[in-house]
Amino acid sequence: MGGKELNALVTQRIEHAPGLVTLRVIPDGWELPDFTPGQFTVLGLPASAPREPTSDPEPPPAKPDKMIVRAYSISSSSKSKEYLEFYISLVRSGELTPRIFNLTIGDRVYLSPKFRGFFTLENVPADKNVVLVATGTGLAPYMSMIRSELNRESRRKFAVIHGAYHSWDLGYYRELAGLERCSSNFTYFPIISEPQEEPGGWTGRAGFVQKVWTGGELAEVWGKQPTPEDTDVYLCGHPDMIEDFEKILQAEGFTEHTRKQPGQYHLERYW
Repeated sequence: MGGKELNALVTQRIEHAPGLVTLRVIPDGWELPDFTPGQFTVLGLPASAPREPTSDPEPPPAKPDKMIVRAYSISSSSKSKEYLEFYISLVRSGELTPRIFNLTIGDRVYLSPKFRGFFTLENVPADKNVVLVATGTGLAPYMSMIRSELNRESRRKFAVIHGAYHSWDLGYYRELAGLERCSSNFTYFPIISEPQEEPGGWTGRAGFVQKVWTGGELAEVWGKQPTPEDTDVYLCGHPDMIEDFEKILQAEGFTEHTRKQPGQYHLERYW
C-alpha cells in the first residue's frame, strides 16, 4: 500500500441525505497533532475496498493493494484531540468517495497525520468581521472555524451563507440554526436553488448565495454593508459561485488574499 497503512477507525457515520454524510475518524495507536481550523488532511482506502452499491461500476483494480487517497477539509473543532470529522458528498463516478461511503462504524481507513492548507483565519485581524460563503460540502472548513473560534466575548461577527440545491442538502442546519439563536455575534443564512422540488414546500430563502449579499439581507442584519475595511470574506465550493462572487467583491473594493499579497477575500476551490 505504498507505505500507508489503515491507521484509523470510523467511530460515527451520520447520513444527512442520500449521498451526503459526516464521518468521525479516530487515530488507532497514535495521537492527532495540532491543526488550524480551515485546514485539510488526506483519507485513503485500498483499491480492493468495496464501493457503495449505487456508485458507478468499475473494472476490477489492476493493483488491489494500491492506496487511493484524496484531500478532505476537516469540519471538527481544532480544540478536540479525540477525533476528526469530515463532511463528504458522494461522487458516484469517483475513485475514493464510493469506497468512503461504504464504510461503517468500526471500519479502518488511512488518515494522514499531516495537515495542510492556508484557508484559515490566521491572517484576519481579531477586530474584523468574517463572512463565510459556501455551496455544498464547501461548508466543511467553516464548521471547524466556527466550532473553534466562535465565542461570546469576541468583538468579531461571523456570518455563514450556505447554498444547496435542496433543504435536505443543508448539512449542519440544526447546529448552525442553534448557534444563531444562542450567539449574538453569529448569523446563519441558508438558501436553496431548487425550491420547486421541495415535497413539503419551502418558505425560506431561495436563489443563490450571492443574493444574500447583493440583496442587502446581510447588511440589514449587521446594520451596514460589509466593507474591505471591516470584513474579510471566504468563498468555498462551486467554481461558478466563486467566480460570480469574486466579481461582486472586486466591484466593492475587495481584493484577493494571497500568500504574497494580503487581501480581504479568500478562496478555496473544491474542484
